Amino acid sequence: MSFNQFTNLDFNDLRTQIKDYLRSNSNFTDFDFEGSNFSVLIDILAYNSYITAYNTNMQANEAFLDSATLRENVVSHARNIGYVPRSKKSSKAKISFSVDTSSYNSRTVTLKAGPFALGAVQDGNYIFSIPSDVTVPVNTSNIAFFENLDIYEGSYLTKTFTVDYSQPNQRFLIPNSNVDTSTIRVSVSNSTIEVYTLYENILNVNKTSKLFLIQEIEDEKYEILFGDNILGKKPEHGSTISISYIVTNGKSADGSANFTFSGNIKDNNSTNITSGISLITTTSSSENGDDIETIDSVKYLAPRVYASQYRAVTANDYKGLIPYLYSNIDSVTAYGGEELDPPQYGKVFISIKPRNGNFLSEITKNDIKKKLKQYSIAGIKPELIDLKYLYVEIDSTVYYNPAFISDPVIIKNQVLNTLNSYSISSDVNSFGGRFKFSKVNTLIDNTNRGITSNITKVRMRRDLSVEMNKFSTYEICFGNKFHQKTGKYNIKSSGFKIKDISDTLYLTDDPISSINGKILFFKLIDNVPTIISSDAGTVDYLKGEIKLNIVNIASTSLPNNKIEIQAIPESNDVIALKDIYLQIDMNNTVVNTIEDTITSGENISATSYTSTSSYLNGYYTR
Repeated sequence: MSFNQFTNLDFNDLRTQIKDYLRSNSNFTDFDFEGSNFSVLIDILAYNSYITAYNTNMQANEAFLDSATLRENVVSHARNIGYVPRSKKSSKAKISFSVDTSSYNSRTVTLKAGPFALGAVQDGNYIFSIPSDVTVPVNTSNIAFFENLDIYEGSYLTKTFTVDYSQPNQRFLIPNSNVDTSTIRVSVSNSTIEVYTLYENILNVNKTSKLFLIQEIEDEKYEILFGDNILGKKPEHGSTISISYIVTNGKSADGSANFTFSGNIKDNNSTNITSGISLITTTSSSENGDDIETIDSVKYLAPRVYASQYRAVTANDYKGLIPYLYSNIDSVTAYGGEELDPPQYGKVFISIKPRNGNFLSEITKNDIKKKLKQYSIAGIKPELIDLKYLYVEIDSTVYYNPAFISDPVIIKNQVLNTLNSYSISSDVNSFGGRFKFSKVNTLIDNTNRGITSNITKVRMRRDLSVEMNKFSTYEICFGNKFHQKTGKYNIKSSGFKIKDISDTLYLTDDPISSINGKILFFKLIDNVPTIISSDAGTVDYLKGEIKLNIVNIASTSLPNNKIEIQAIPESNDVIALKDIYLQIDMNNTVVNTIEDTITSGENISATSYTSTSSYLNGYYTR
C-alpha cells in the first residue's frame, strides 16, 4: 500500500482522507470505521496530521518576508537586507529662552541632558526632554540665549553596562520598549570618555571609528552593537558603556505648545543656575510624533530601500527613501524636472501628503532636505513642493423601485454612505490615484436591491489660495483635459473682489479654439453676466490648466482667502497627475432620489417618467 501525504488544513477532510486510505487496505475491508474505538484512533491521527500540516505551513510562511506574520520574523528578514525598521518617534517642538547670569560669574551656560519642561495639550501634560547637553556662551550683557532648541516628548533614561569579554556573547540590550532611537546617545569610559555615534555609512569607516549600530529585537526593544576593531572600534574589556535614550508616547503629545521649565542648568563653574530663567517661547508646536513602524510598512519599504542601495538617483529611489527618513507620510510622489514643460534639468520634485494635516511645515521640509543630502548624488537637486489638492464632486440622481423602498431618505443615506466608503479607498486619496466612474456607478446600483439605475455626473475643483492685496499671477493645474461646450461658462468660480472694483466678480472661460481660450472676469446684474475684463488670463483645455494675468485681489466670498474653481472633465475617470493629490469632496457631493414609475409598474407606458440630464447645466457661477 503506497504512502499518502496528508497536507490538508481542514480537520474533517483529513479524517475522510485517513478513512479512505484505510479502506483501500484489504486488511481493514470489514472494519466499521465509525465504531467508537476506531473512530477515536482516526480522530487522533487526523488531529496530529492537522497540527503537523498547520505548523509546516506557518513555518514556511515565516521563512519569507512577504508572507511572515510575526514581527520578530519580519524584522529579522528586513535586517538581512540592511533595513532597520523605524522606532516610535517623539513629538518634537522648537523653543527658545534666555538665562540672565548677572547673579553668577559665568562665561558659558549648559542645559543638561534630561527632562527639560512640561508641555500641555488638550489631553493632559507630557514631559519633554533633551537627549544631549547644550552649551551656549554668555554675551556682554550677561545673557545666554538658547534659540530654536529641539525638545523631545518622553522620559529621559540611562542604562550602563560593564564590558566583560569573559562572558560569551555579551549583549547590550535596552530594557524599555517605546524608545525613540534617534535620541539614543552612547559613551564608553575607561581612562577617558569616548562618545560613539550612530553608524550611517560604511564610507571612511576603519578600526578606530567610534560607531554603534541599532537593531530591533523581540518585544519592540533594541540592542546596541559595536565594531570588531576592523570595522569600528571595539570597547575595551572592563570599560563602562553608558546608553541614554528617551521613552516616548508617540503622536499623542502632538500639539503641545505651552511649556513650563523644569530642566537643569549649570555654568562653566558647575554652579546650578536656578534664577534668571525667562519664560519659554514656542517657535513651533510639537509635531511628527509617530508609532513604531508597522509590519506592513516594513514589508513594503524594506525591499524598496534595499533596491535603492541607500542612494537617491531615480524618482522611485526617492519614493522609497523618504518614508524611511520621515515617518509621518500618507503618500509621496517624485518626478524628474525633465518631465515638466518647460523642462528643469538637474532637479527632482517631491511632494508629500503628511498623515496629520494637509501640508508640511517649512521646518519639516528643511529637515527632510537635510537628510536627503547624504543620499542624493551630485548634480541632482531635490525640491520639496506643496501638493495640489484636486477634488472630485459627485452629483448623482438615483432611481428606485418603491416596492422595495418605503422611504427615499433611507436610500439617499445608504448611497451617501457607499460614496463615503469609496472616498476613503485606495483608488483615491493618493498621488497617482484615479476616480473610477464605472466602479462608482456599480457601487451605487449595488447599494440596495431597490435601486434600478443612476445618472451620475462629475465635477473637478481646485481651491486657489489668494495673496490678498498684492499684484500676483496665478496658475491652476487640474492635470485632466477640460470638457468644452459651445460658448462661454465651461469654467466657474466662487466670488471675489479686485482692487478699485466694489462688485463681486467671477471668472469663466471664452474658447478661442478646441485647444485654448481666454479667461474672463464678470459680474452678475439681475443674474445676467456683464463682462468686466475680457483678457484676464488663458486656459489650456488639453492640459487642464488655467493661468491668470497679474491681478490684485482684495477679498474673497469664501473664508480663508479661497476661490473655488470648477471644471467638467472630458473623461469621467479623473486622475491625479504628478504632484496632484486626489480626493472626493463629500461635503459638495449631492444625491437625489426619483421614483422609477416604469419598473414599479405604475406607468408602464413611460408617459409620466421623470428623466434626468446626463450633463451638468445651469448656473454661471459655483
